Amino acid sequence: QLQLVESGGGLVQPGGSLRLSCVASGFTLERYTIGWFRQAPGKEREGISCISPSGGIRLYANSVKGRFTISRDNAKNTAYLEMNTLKPEDTAIYYCAAALRARQEVTNTQAMCISEDFSSWGQGAQVTVSS
Repeated sequence: QLQLVESGGGLVQPGGSLRLSCVASGFTLERYTIGWFRQAPGKEREGISCISPSGGIRLYANSVKGRFTISRDNAKNTAYLEMNTLKPEDTAIYYCAAALRARQEVTNTQAMCISEDFSSWGQGAQVTVSS
């Protein structure tokens, strides 16, 4: 059974940092593109970052570029999202997901993996940025 479990969420003050982890079980993560998505109350799900199986391609949404860093350790079957300079608008439930083949949606300002291509999803981790 394919399973992804996120951890590392919590409450942090504006300007602070958090590191989310996504551990896979039941399958080998190294074959999959990993995506991080988030959904805030009353808003649509947003793709914020994704990383290719080898880690050579990393995409970021404009809303997090320069503040968030995606990485992976295939030997540990784990992916990470390092979040720095957090803002109140980063408050959301954060999900990791895995896709064997993830297409990119390219606009004038950014490229991001298409969420519909991700077949395995974690349960989500709450991130709250508030003073």
